Amino acid sequence: MDQIRISNLEAFGYHGVFEEEALLGQKFLVSVDLYLDTRRAGKTDDLQESLDYGEVCQMIKKIVETERYRLIERLAEQIAGKLLLSFERLRSVQVTVKKPWAPVLISMEAVSVTIKRGWHQVFLSIGSNMGDREGYLDFAVDQLNALRDTRVIAVSDYIETEPYGPVEQDMFLNGALEIETLMTPHELLETAMQIEKEAHRERLVHWGPRTLDIDILFYDDLVMAEKKLTIPHPEIQKREFVLKPLASIAPYYIHPVYQRTVAGLLEKLQEREF
Repeated sequence: MDQIRISNLEAFGYHGVFEEEALLGQKFLVSVDLYLDTRRAGKTDDLQESLDYGEVCQMIKKIVETERYRLIERLAEQIAGKLLLSFERLRSVQVTVKKPWAPVLISMEAVSVTIKRGWHQVFLSIGSNMGDREGYLDFAVDQLNALRDTRVIAVSDYIETEPYGPVEQDMFLNGALEIETLMTPHELLETAMQIEKEAHRERLVHWGPRTLDIDILFYDDLVMAEKKLTIPHPEIQKREFVLKPLASIAPYYIHPVYQRTVAGLLEKLQEREF
């Protein structure tokens, strides 16, 4: 990604834990690195192909001067989030908020916090085998798309599949989604579980019937294994009902562990090599 840098933008704000900071205010310095593809802007000399950094500066200044937070960590998060949601071409940002003369009763030039935030590419599996199956899957898509920090990029066709696991139950309807989100994996997991709850999902039997199931398949090229969350999903390569719809929207996406495309994993599964 290319980079546009704004250094030490000055703004007067009222951010701090102490009461006098809220009353008197002080100067803050904000630096921002903006990551996006500027190639077309460089080729065409067209501002529409880049970012208007004057507009970016005015937005930062307004956030610092019209809002109030106890922590500069919160201020930095607000700046990063509003920039990413306001400028479609922006892929990620690094924000540094510097607070000169912080009241710590010791001589120092400034205290600062730096964060980096950006859009993440995520693939999800959705499934239902109770009630209005298609309605529940559509509900999941709509709820995700309605989130302020998430965009639904692609939705597969829904396919009917046999139940997975030892529990006898009705046929499933399954699909796959590609989304972009500003959420962390754990935040996304919590959000998915809340959407399942709103669809009256009850976790009574492992691999049992459910109104709605939402699984995180891939999150960028992240590989993680924790008690509550494993990414990539550990059963992807074994589940045709996951791979079939996923292959229709992302056939060439590469599994970061197996180093095979989704289409390749589906082919191997159908050949019973996994």
